[in-house]
Amino acid sequence: MKKIISNYFTFVASAKGRVITIVSWIFLVALLSIFLPQASEQKNEIAKNLSANAPSQEAAKIAEKEFPNEQGTPALITFYRKDGITEKDLANFQQLAAEISKNPVAHQQSIMPIHQLPTRALLKNISKDGTSFVFPVLFDKQTETAELEKGIQELKKASKDIFSSDPFDTNLNKDNVLHARITGPVGISIDATALFSQGDLSLLFATVAIVLICLLVIYRSPILALIPLIGVAIAYGAISPILGALGKSEWIVFDSQAISIMTVLLFGAGTDYCLFLIAKYRSLLSIESDSRIAMQKSLSRASGAIAMSGLTVVVSLFVLLLAKYGSIQRFAVPFSIAILIMMIASLTLVPAILSILGRISFYPFIPRTEEMQQKRNKKPKKTNKRFGNFIGTLVTKHPWKVTIVTLLFLSVFALYSTKIEYTYDTLSSFPKDMPSREGFTLIEEHFTAGELAPVQVIIQTDGEEINVKETIEKLTFVSTVSDSEPAKNDKNLQKYTVELNTNPYSNKAMEELPLLEKAIVKSLEDSGIQNSKEKVWIGGITAEQLDTKNITTDDASIIIPVVISMIAVLLFVYLRSITATIYLIATVLLSYFSALGIGWAVLHYFFDVDAIQGLIPLYSFVFIVALGEDYNIFMISSIWKKSKEMPLLRAVKEGVSESGSVITSAGIILAATFMVLTTLPIQILVHFGTITAIGVLLDTFVVRPFLVPSITAILGKKAFWPAKKQIRLLKKQENS
Repeated sequence: MKKIISNYFTFVASAKGRVITIVSWIFLVALLSIFLPQASEQKNEIAKNLSANAPSQEAAKIAEKEFPNEQGTPALITFYRKDGITEKDLANFQQLAAEISKNPVAHQQSIMPIHQLPTRALLKNISKDGTSFVFPVLFDKQTETAELEKGIQELKKASKDIFSSDPFDTNLNKDNVLHARITGPVGISIDATALFSQGDLSLLFATVAIVLICLLVIYRSPILALIPLIGVAIAYGAISPILGALGKSEWIVFDSQAISIMTVLLFGAGTDYCLFLIAKYRSLLSIESDSRIAMQKSLSRASGAIAMSGLTVVVSLFVLLLAKYGSIQRFAVPFSIAILIMMIASLTLVPAILSILGRISFYPFIPRTEEMQQKRNKKPKKTNKRFGNFIGTLVTKHPWKVTIVTLLFLSVFALYSTKIEYTYDTLSSFPKDMPSREGFTLIEEHFTAGELAPVQVIIQTDGEEINVKETIEKLTFVSTVSDSEPAKNDKNLQKYTVELNTNPYSNKAMEELPLLEKAIVKSLEDSGIQNSKEKVWIGGITAEQLDTKNITTDDASIIIPVVISMIAVLLFVYLRSITATIYLIATVLLSYFSALGIGWAVLHYFFDVDAIQGLIPLYSFVFIVALGEDYNIFMISSIWKKSKEMPLLRAVKEGVSESGSVITSAGIILAATFMVLTTLPIQILVHFGTITAIGVLLDTFVVRPFLVPSITAILGKKAFWPAKKQIRLLKKQENS
């Protein structure tokens, strides 16, 4: 096997092999692009996040079968005039209803027939303060968001001929003007899709720009700055059609959010892998006169760590397949494939490009051997590693002090992470000026908040006479309860529509649902109904959010231990040390919880964030732990190799010094790419980008240079246990 790998390294660096490698990649990308669809063409924005056996989905299934009058997806057109809705406004609302009733917009199922109601009846639908009116329009269920948007655009077009000015294109702060905003499930779905769609292209350009700027600043070489980007771009050229084909065949499902984060991950992690190879290549070019031999040796010394790091991330991301929550599970395959292909490109395509360019890659700071420098009558430049040497000396001379200080620093913020408030409210992730959020705010301020998303309660009475309505009305958090509605087929099924007096998207509303269910179950038990808990179904947006919270909590309890176990196995196989495996994983876990704490402090106190999205901890865990372990692998592998030739403390010092600059550069670039997510107007990505970037920076500037090497210095040869060969080498060095 070693001979095969060695022959491969020789082939990639050879004059013929490097050309074949590059041509093969270009041919492969061209072939895939011609015959397979692109990933952007196969995005599914309506993929379900909850499985069919989730309680809220069971309720929805029963409602669809037994209460079919609610099959449509509602768009709530919220009209608002600060000085009060006028009679002319009401007449215009009726005219709009009559128009779209006669000429339905795309995918319109039904409307509230306000055009057939007398003015007196309409007045009852105006808010108590007289400023607001809500007009529901139902659209066909399962309609894709793009098609829903067409229907909404047609509706807005119809309104332009009725109203003197466009009420959908107004500033809510402007007085004496009629405003209209579309909210409800349709409005929220359209706005969510628009946010991610707008971010795709801008995110790509911003990511490329930030990586290019970082590379130019760090290496001050225009050619070298382009090489990783070229490698990532060609790799993406292969990744996109492969994902597109898998999406078209319905083997995998992904949406805009997955593609957005994958783009950032690909450029960040891909550039890191390239940098580790480039750093090794540059150092060897100052020793080897033949650039091809330098590349062979670079691959030989860096490939193991690159492959190990890539596999760590691939395995960690693949574990997401265990998730039951859709958007988490949908990350697994696209992300794993992207990193796997990028890792392969880093070990084939990038070295081939570097080998062709040779020393010119580093222009104008071209690395040369001592003999080359002498021929040019120039003194060899000494590599400036003063800062790296300083840190290496610090962690080897004062390992206990360094360990205690860094542990205290990380532990304080890790404990602070317990203070984080979480939310599962989709609307809170929107900018405040998004139409659907403005519409919801109007409903919340001028009507009962629960009107936006009522709770659906379905019960099986088993033929008993039960006054469930009275039971529900007694609950303090309930605003109104409808009369019972009989089922279409099963006469013993009854449905009640319940409006809460709190925001149905809030954590408080989610906490109230179990109390609602408990009260209903007790009512059924008091009526003598057996197995009452199994005969109550609660549906609606609030119930779906509660299911999201419960399911993602369960997912985290499974995924986190599995990811840790898989990384532990990979680390042990690579390092042959149980001790090192334990403390490498422990330090990254500590930095993860510290990143949560610092991230929460930054978001809460500097950006007035009241709560972060509930999915963020699991998302961030996978990326921080997997990518953070990458840096530990590169640094510890350097120490391991050097410890075969010198005493351990010296190996630690030189390992820190040698790996310091490249890991620091890689960490800055990776953190910068995640920070690009914070420029988007999508709060879930802002929260995710902030926390993950902080986690990467902690690994780069605290865990890798200080904590890990200081622990290694404290443990001494115990760090290698039970690798007997390594321990014998250390003992031999100590005795010599």
